[in-house]
Amino acid sequence: MLSPADCPDMQTLRDQIDLLDRELVQLLAKRATYIDRAIDIKQEVGLPASIPERVEDVVTKVRQNADEVALDADLIETLWRQLIDWSIAREAQIIDFE
Repeated sequence: MLSPADCPDMQTLRDQIDLLDRELVQLLAKRATYIDRAIDIKQEVGLPASIPERVEDVVTKVRQNADEVALDADLIETLWRQLIDWSIAREAQIIDFE
């Protein structure tokens, strides 16, 4: 992986962004495996798919992480709320219907 400063032209820069995008997708796929495990555990202990306190805890943490790296915390919150909504919907398909 090249640093942005080491990218001599737009094609090289775009190639590096494409690599990062691939890594982000792989990380999201890995995150989904943890959501799948959460489904199993929540079923075992009788928890619902949606736990609002946990949602807000996750959002607070990602906002702090964004602030630490000088990234727009509002943007990160928006993205994470979408990700969380998707995760809860994934869980609810199984937990709420079994």
